[in-house]
Amino acid sequence: MIICIDQILTPEQLERIRNTLDGGEFQDGRSTAGWHAKLVKNNEQLKVSGGQAEGLRAEVEKALTEHPLFQMAVRPAKVTPLIFSRYRDGMTYGNHVDDPVMGRGAGRLRTDVSFTLFLDDPDSYDGGELVTETTAGEQSYKLPAGAAVVYPSSTLHRVDPVTRGQRRVAIGWAQSTIREPAQREVLFDLDTARRQLFEREGKTTEFDLLTKSLANLQRFWTEI
Repeated sequence: MIICIDQILTPEQLERIRNTLDGGEFQDGRSTAGWHAKLVKNNEQLKVSGGQAEGLRAEVEKALTEHPLFQMAVRPAKVTPLIFSRYRDGMTYGNHVDDPVMGRGAGRLRTDVSFTLFLDDPDSYDGGELVTETTAGEQSYKLPAGAAVVYPSSTLHRVDPVTRGQRRVAIGWAQSTIREPAQREVLFDLDTARRQLFEREGKTTEFDLLTKSLANLQRFWTEI
């Protein structure tokens, strides 16, 4: 399941984030890539070492992970620290699949879900589309500032070259309490249906049965 979530960040937050990134120090993005991904990765990443940058990461992570749609679609158990990536003229990230396990020690996790949160207006740069390869063919994403695309980490994907301006995004990975993507999709659909029913009719017998089924399926499938 691939979903797009709009308006995770407010215009005021985006302006403050972009101003912070304008004054930030960036390094070669290959420093966090696996041995094969280094061959196709050409971008920059913000150095996060306390102060304003750490606060920025915490603010964006909170806005994303507490969003109701993110919670419903991902059901996160753990989330990696966010990475702020920058692509300038000619920069790209060729086809790759994300590492299945990331982090160290208590922060180590299995990457079930990947996400990209766009920070710049799409009209401010050319190129830079996130392209995923699926059984239905290639799907391209270049979302409004403040919106995110969330997709299975098992997906082969790339970032097309930026040919004008700069593309800045916050990226990260989550380990879900529901390991199987198909099971997460079933839960997402059930949760969506019961919420729509509640908005239309309130707390009915049908709502209670859907809630019961949703809860019990989570008991069957949840890994803690």
